[in-house]
Amino acid sequence: MTRDARISRRGAIKATLAAGAVAGSGLSRTAAADDLRRFDRQQSIDPKSRIVLKGGTIVSMDDKVGDLAKGDVLIEGTKISAIAPEINADAQVIDALDCIVAPGLVDCHRHSWEAQLRRINPNSPTLADYMNATHQSFAKFYRPLDHYVGNYLTAMGCIDAGVTCVIDNSHNSRSAAHSDAAVEALFDSGIRAVHASGPPGAGDWDHQWPQDLGRLQRKYFSSTEQLVTLRMFSGPIRENWAVARKLGLRITTEFQGPQQAALLDPLATDKLVGPDNTFNHCGALPERTWQIFLDSGANINVCPRSDAQYALGEGVCALQHAWDHGIKPGFSVDNETSYSTDMFMEMRMALYIQRAVAHNRRFQGDQNPPKPLMVRDVLYCATRGGAHCAGLDDKIGSLAPGKEADLIVIRTDDINLYPSNNAVGTVVQAAERSNVDTVIIGGRVRKYRGRVVGLDMVGLKAMIDESRNHLFTAAGYKPDIFAELLPKLS
Repeated sequence: MTRDARISRRGAIKATLAAGAVAGSGLSRTAAADDLRRFDRQQSIDPKSRIVLKGGTIVSMDDKVGDLAKGDVLIEGTKISAIAPEINADAQVIDALDCIVAPGLVDCHRHSWEAQLRRINPNSPTLADYMNATHQSFAKFYRPLDHYVGNYLTAMGCIDAGVTCVIDNSHNSRSAAHSDAAVEALFDSGIRAVHASGPPGAGDWDHQWPQDLGRLQRKYFSSTEQLVTLRMFSGPIRENWAVARKLGLRITTEFQGPQQAALLDPLATDKLVGPDNTFNHCGALPERTWQIFLDSGANINVCPRSDAQYALGEGVCALQHAWDHGIKPGFSVDNETSYSTDMFMEMRMALYIQRAVAHNRRFQGDQNPPKPLMVRDVLYCATRGGAHCAGLDDKIGSLAPGKEADLIVIRTDDINLYPSNNAVGTVVQAAERSNVDTVIIGGRVRKYRGRVVGLDMVGLKAMIDESRNHLFTAAGYKPDIFAELLPKLS
């Protein structure tokens, strides 16, 4: 793709969104609309800017800060500067009365490029069905523009649902231009993201990967202080991991079952597994692999819906295995080709699956069944556990002075949440994306009063529709909105 084409692509969507901030809001005569426009113009954060969230119930997930039934959060520039029962400061005020203020949710594993394929295979009972709907079919026809649209749509969906950080597992990097498009979409969206660049699973491609990681790093990732950072997405392959470590990049790996466990053994023997590794799924693994995780300090994230949906591993996410070994994992959505984009459902699925497993073991006569997880344990995985997988423990995952201002505000006076008799229970057991009132990422307001800042769905839908129509036509797919299973595609 030429530089002019790249600029045109970015310019088109930026123009669309900028127009939407005013024309698409429908709130031009209200104070809320004025704030929406002001927030949309806030492309970078003035280190002197100050925002105070007033009167919210604060769930900090920080042991030193604790929780406040009613309190204020002061943001200066990109960071949280104070949390207290009351803060009087010369700052823009966001009213958080009747709200819960919590850390932003972290999705540790999302194939962001697939967003145009949302719910195309909702039944999909096996991994082969997923592969038919992605790598073996539509993926082969993705243009760089389609990568941009998919990543941008995923990022906006994340923001809307209170996911402030996502690890983008980009396993369809067919060319350097595809990678550029994916990265640019993440930057343009305003989300905090880790772009994990990986090779395609099928079809023709430029075979520019993994050497292209060095170019990507030089072009886009000169600073570790920016919202979007880079890592490698690769299986347990010695040569690939060596490239990543030469560049100082962390590594994310899809990991499931005894066959992959065997591939990891020689790498572990040579001390090549470490805290810079993040492993997805982690089901059906032998005890020796869990010991490798413990000895090396590797990170894991589990997939409550994905493993059940696609019959992966044991069909039950590895949360209990992790907990039994003293590991608090992150959670991840994995993809949207079968189900929704939100982490609220991941939290609930994790809680219910763990309790079902624990009770079933007790029912079957286990004299030492697992203890049930508490809702705070689950919220920990969705926030601090995710930050750990992202390598961003020092920046996000909890609310504390000095940390990046990545947080969400959940309205508790909505009809589905009121009255809120337990703050953490409300977040984990009852809240959903429509209750997410405000989202702040790195001090920048990205959702306000229930509206994603600057988003014009009319313009964005046009781009999505063009991309989807191209992919369907190229793959020879005749859309059937009531199909139980996707037909076999070439």
